[in-house]
Amino acid sequence: MSHTPRPGERIAGYDVSDRLDTDYYAVFDDVPAADRAVWDRARAFVEEVLPRMDGLWDRGEYDLDLARRMGELDLFTDGLVHEGLSHSSPLAAGLVNMEISRGDGSLGTILAVQGGLALRSLALFGSDTQKSHWLEPIARGEVLAAFALTEPDHGSDSVSLETEARRDGDSWILNGAKKWIGNGSSGGVTVVWARVADSSDPDHDGKVRAFLVAQDTPGYDGRPILGKASLRAIHQAHITMTDLRVPLDSVLPGTHSFKDASTVLYSTRSGVAWSALGHATACYEAALSYAQQRVQFGKPLVRFQMIQERLTQMLDELTAMQLFCRRMADLETVGRLRPTQASLAKYHNTRAARRVAAIARDLLGGNGILLENRVMQHMADIEAIHTYEGTESVQALLIGRDITGVGAFA
Repeated sequence: MSHTPRPGERIAGYDVSDRLDTDYYAVFDDVPAADRAVWDRARAFVEEVLPRMDGLWDRGEYDLDLARRMGELDLFTDGLVHEGLSHSSPLAAGLVNMEISRGDGSLGTILAVQGGLALRSLALFGSDTQKSHWLEPIARGEVLAAFALTEPDHGSDSVSLETEARRDGDSWILNGAKKWIGNGSSGGVTVVWARVADSSDPDHDGKVRAFLVAQDTPGYDGRPILGKASLRAIHQAHITMTDLRVPLDSVLPGTHSFKDASTVLYSTRSGVAWSALGHATACYEAALSYAQQRVQFGKPLVRFQMIQERLTQMLDELTAMQLFCRRMADLETVGRLRPTQASLAKYHNTRAARRVAAIARDLLGGNGILLENRVMQHMADIEAIHTYEGTESVQALLIGRDITGVGAFA
């Protein structure tokens, strides 16, 4: 719709949606062609769906077709190496994570849950039969999948999970509750982590195993959590399991302890660092575009010293985040990435993304709270990734234990 200038409203709105490809240190100039092709698929997807995301986020609606489309574009494999799945390098997987989150945080969470958590759990620990039946449909987005570890009473201390699994003849009986489970009410399947409470099982005495549970199984009740102010365009479920009966072969045979769950989480922690980079990029580029268009006191904002300093502060943070991510991908490629190095990248990048978003929101003034200008939505979504896959405090304790040799967990 055309806009007729009138006194007091020379400009009706601002275009802050253009990708500026910010890369001040040329961190991604040498991305190999194969990795860039995967990155380009993610870019095309974001451009395709971004016009719909503000409305979905505003209304708190989850369009399941978004996940299916990501599967069609083969964006879920997240650096996994497995027969039947296309392989993307750690760098390509990171760039996809960055690009999807640059578009929208809910999309980034779909990617993390479907590919980084659920698909990875199945690929690493599933039986040949389970993988033959589920792996490709999940990778293609034909079946939506969830990863149920966090419980209402156990977030950062998920090692203390209480959901129980007991043997009963040719079945397992699951009882317990899970919370904040993306795709947990989508009608697909859920990887449920539970503590074995059965002395007849080799993994008794409190050992933790994972079970593949169809969400239409009697006794499974997954309901979307309402009232979220973050990640509003994906449903995260509060799940209760009451005498839920699954066959013996529903257990992922490669899982025997919480260390197996940690293996999955270590892998996805690096993805959160990339996701934070995507959010921060969107905020910085929106702020830069806005400052070039917005006129105050008779001149564009970019002509003010304070604005240039704020843009420089954001670029400083953003460039450091890019360097963290690129080095992390290079280490992972040669098999040298340690879990605590991924923790440090997550720790740094989510904190830095918060700072970038806060500066960008302030720079946009009142226009910064409008969804159409992107910053407020990213600012809210950053709060979720700052918490999940281990809070800031948990990451600090993991890193602190590594550098001091002393565990300080309470």
